[in-house]
Amino acid sequence: MNVDQLIQKLKKDPSFMECVTSWEVMPAQEGRYADFPPQMDPRICQVLKERGIHRLYTHQAESFVAAEAKQDFVVVTPTASGKTMCYNLPILSALLKNPDARALYLFPTKALAADQVSDLYRFIQALDVDIKAYTYDGDTEGSARKAIRQAGHIVVTNPDMLHSSILPHHTKWVKLFENLQFIVIDEIHAYRGIFGSNLANVLRRLMRLCAFYGAKPQFILCSATIANPSELAHQLVGHEVRLIDNNGAPMGERHFVFYNPPVINRQLGVRKGVVPETRKIAGLLLKNAIPTIVFARSRLQVEVLTRAMKEHARGPFGFSGRVRGYRGGYLPSERREIEQGLRAGEIDMVISTNALELGIDIGSLTACILCGYPGTVASTWQQAGRAGRRKETALTILVASSASIDQYIISHPEYFLSRSPEHALLQPNNLYVLLSHIKCSAYELPFEQDEMFGNVTDTRQFLEYLVENNTLRQVEGKYYWMEEDFPASEISLRSAAAENFLIIDITNPAHHRVIGEMDRYTVPMLLHENAIYMHEARQYQVEKLDFDACKAFIRSVDVDYYTDADLNVSLSILDELKEKALASQVTVSLGELRISTIVKMFKKIKMDTYENLGFGQVRLPQSDMHTLGMWWTIPERISSKWTNDDFQGALVAISNLLRIVAPIYLMCAARDLTVVYQVKAPITDMPTLFLYDSYPGGIGLSEKAYEMQDLLLAEALQALENCPCEHGCPSCTGPVAEVGPHGKAYARQILKELMG
Repeated sequence: MNVDQLIQKLKKDPSFMECVTSWEVMPAQEGRYADFPPQMDPRICQVLKERGIHRLYTHQAESFVAAEAKQDFVVVTPTASGKTMCYNLPILSALLKNPDARALYLFPTKALAADQVSDLYRFIQALDVDIKAYTYDGDTEGSARKAIRQAGHIVVTNPDMLHSSILPHHTKWVKLFENLQFIVIDEIHAYRGIFGSNLANVLRRLMRLCAFYGAKPQFILCSATIANPSELAHQLVGHEVRLIDNNGAPMGERHFVFYNPPVINRQLGVRKGVVPETRKIAGLLLKNAIPTIVFARSRLQVEVLTRAMKEHARGPFGFSGRVRGYRGGYLPSERREIEQGLRAGEIDMVISTNALELGIDIGSLTACILCGYPGTVASTWQQAGRAGRRKETALTILVASSASIDQYIISHPEYFLSRSPEHALLQPNNLYVLLSHIKCSAYELPFEQDEMFGNVTDTRQFLEYLVENNTLRQVEGKYYWMEEDFPASEISLRSAAAENFLIIDITNPAHHRVIGEMDRYTVPMLLHENAIYMHEARQYQVEKLDFDACKAFIRSVDVDYYTDADLNVSLSILDELKEKALASQVTVSLGELRISTIVKMFKKIKMDTYENLGFGQVRLPQSDMHTLGMWWTIPERISSKWTNDDFQGALVAISNLLRIVAPIYLMCAARDLTVVYQVKAPITDMPTLFLYDSYPGGIGLSEKAYEMQDLLLAEALQALENCPCEHGCPSCTGPVAEVGPHGKAYARQILKELMG
């Protein structure tokens, strides 16, 4: 049965259709084409024709012309629209004309870089020319690194490797820097918040070295659909770039189904779980051999669904390899094997976290199931776009969880369909981030007295500060690095994450083997002693967790349950640095906070019925993070006007509003800060709203919020007033189920009181 036949079957199935709140059909679009540009090398045209490509999509042709005109540009088109050719074709054409030219490709993940190199390598082989393209990352063997530095025409890497390995050792990369003609940055929508702010400064360092070596490279950027691609590209590279969004790629008919699991207790409004319903629908697609990707919200959901689907497709010799799981924590070799299996059509179904959301080529999948709303409009379209990568009909089914935002989306599909994708936000001039990269840049090359760093005009004040702190030394108008430490090694571009834990299988006493890895913050949830750790649907019990050595030892078991742990988070004030009283008698403070997380117990859940089989204790130390935060202490004269329930609902609403407006005005990603409330804070003994940086030590967001708290409150009120909903929705206060029927009205009154 093909996907068109299955769609007709589902439409005639009453038990399925009674759960469907909306079935949207997006009509097919014809492709729009342009002839090969006359400047394109005939050898490239010949290879394209051999691959059955006789014309380019309009956006590909426009990109080639822009590249030939030496323009910097950003290409913004949907998934599977051939963005890769927008940079490969002009760069290969340039390399055929000038064998000394060089290009640097940046991808946000190693997996994406490896995927793109394999495709580029096949194209170069078909050209039968001496163009060398190499991946340079942490997995590159030492023996190959020297050859890449000397002979690589196209060096493919990631921002972390550029930051910590290439730029600090630029004297080994003279051939690259002297001849660098192109810098390609793909998937720029991934560079938001702290990661994007860091990358913008890494690019400032890169361009500074290029100028030193006499090169002036051209930027080519690509992005999935976001609300502000031109602004994001401008912030990353430091100047205006041309926008190319004239998508010419064809698209098959797309069906987007909003599915709400059936009610099993009408009195309590309890619905069937999102995982069992996803499992049922995925089983139907698997039975009909429809190539499908299932996106789950957590690693645990991925493993539970993978095991269920492997059972469903079990052959006479055990689990079926036609169903695979895919998530962070699998070894790189295992992930590459799964990606190759998808491209080759050897896998019918893959169950993944958002790790497959980025543009890795995963072949021709025709259906996508979302196990819960991904959280943003942009992510939802990105995940849905992984199906229908050819021109045939595609089916996406969004299965709602019981979370209030899921229930709002599923009940108001027009809200989701009419919303534009979110903005990607970053702040390259964040004081902490900027100072860190000026230190790195000074290590790489001494600063001149009046030299700018990117478009930062007042660099001198930072250099003088570093001189005062004995980090730099000023000699005859130049600033030299004078510490022994290597500054780039102390800066993580993505977070302040500590080293990963190795997961070691000790089932065979004679042969212990590493089967995966996990970050330190996730370990207490999934690798505590007696946890059932699942890997590619196989079950292991954690025998021992060595926290000091960063190792977990596991043994293969066969049980009919899995485990799920509860994480407790608490917040305490360590030190109050600043305080001011507002006209409304509300106190606003800035200070150091301790965010404590601890796992105390875990549940055992039966595999097929999802019943709770009991509990177990977890004996692990508490994890503490010290960060900066600001908080509003609300006096009793305001809080006493409402009942406890109504007041708590209003605090939930105000917290949601601040989560919406704070990232916009602090110019960061939503995940970079956290907003919480306490009805009775232990320190202040009064209702308190907290806003804090989500990174150890803070990254300057809370200090900025403290100085502009009046604006944040005013914009929160404005966001509430501008929203046309009556009682609350995810665009403002949060759904009514969270804030109560009067939450929006009471939040309006409290915000006005806070502002005096």
